[in-house]
Amino acid sequence: MIVGKAALLVIDIQHDFIDDNAPVHCVGGQAMIPRVKILIETCRKAGIPVIYTKEVHRPSGIDMGRELDGNEPDHCLIGTRGVEILEEITPLPKDIVVTKARYDAFLGTDLQFILNGLKVMPDDTLIICGDATNVCVHYTSAGAHQRDYRLKVVEDCCAGSSWEAHEAALAQINYLQHGARIKLNEILTEIAEYQA
Repeated sequence: MIVGKAALLVIDIQHDFIDDNAPVHCVGGQAMIPRVKILIETCRKAGIPVIYTKEVHRPSGIDMGRELDGNEPDHCLIGTRGVEILEEITPLPKDIVVTKARYDAFLGTDLQFILNGLKVMPDDTLIICGDATNVCVHYTSAGAHQRDYRLKVVEDCCAGSSWEAHEAALAQINYLQHGARIKLNEILTEIAEYQA
């Protein structure tokens, strides 16, 4: 059940995670796009605000920090196609886009101020989908959990760097909050019962 007000976070569904030749390709990413589109459209119709995040880095890499120590090659560089949100789910003018340089969408961004402005407060519900399940979805979910939001992570609207990593991240998120892990058909039912 969605408790309180709700917002949808669409995490980093960008070309550099989804395209066949993406530098940080997420397994199952292309297949999830039609489901994500249904989720976004259903939320809009229900009056649930849609907030997109975009991972964005300067070409110099100066803002990547310790991310440079990991396994990921350069990605989401300003001025490249890879940084752009997929055209199939392009934000509408009323949607909000938050740019971020770190995995957790709350870290160093105005996301919490935006949620406050939308009257989506701690103890309310964040519906979360996107890429990568084991990185930005996981870290953003943990960040939301630590700020006392309720989580609904739509597992078949997420894609990870591998199926194993995807599954492990979802298990960890569900460990933080029982019932946080949910399927698209389940959240659509909950949205149908939601009163904005």
